[in-house]
Amino acid sequence: MRLPLAFAPAFGLAAGLLAALPAAAEPYAMDRSHAAVIFSVDHVGFSVIHGRFNDFSADIDYDPENLAGSSVSFTLQAGSIDTGWDARDQHIKSGDMLDVENHPEITFVSKSVEVISDTQAKVTGEVTIKGVTNEETFDVTLNKTGPSPLDPDVTVVGFTIEGELDRTAYGVDYFAPAVAATMPVRIDLEASPAK
Repeated sequence: MRLPLAFAPAFGLAAGLLAALPAAAEPYAMDRSHAAVIFSVDHVGFSVIHGRFNDFSADIDYDPENLAGSSVSFTLQAGSIDTGWDARDQHIKSGDMLDVENHPEITFVSKSVEVISDTQAKVTGEVTIKGVTNEETFDVTLNKTGPSPLDPDVTVVGFTIEGELDRTAYGVDYFAPAVAATMPVRIDLEASPAK
């Protein structure tokens, strides 16, 4: 179809603008075998207890050309908490703390990404624990992007996400502040474009 000559400049301008727009973020699939959600808690100054969640999932939309347009959400199964001591884990799962029977999931849903550098960003979003939602900001490090060592046709991207949560802000205040309220949190993950 030929455009009338009068419309050609406008069409060319629109095409140029569209070409300049960043591509939309695309779904990436987390490699669950190379991902971890870990945390630590100071125990009355005597020691630091380390724990993890063994059951979690992530929805990742990632655009390497426009990091600010990327997004992520995590869902942790609260009952999968593992601190290496079953009696403690059962207490954490109880109504005194996480109350997993009534609040089986812990979630994070990103709202914005602030790009700091080619490898650093801050992601802000809503964390929900025990039915309480607060806005939190985490530091994100892009560790590496490259072909998979198992399949060079597959691109792998690796991230480390770090921050701190005040558990008392979510109603998990048992034995605080003797057992620290502020908990460092770290997520390590690898992901590839979803098939």
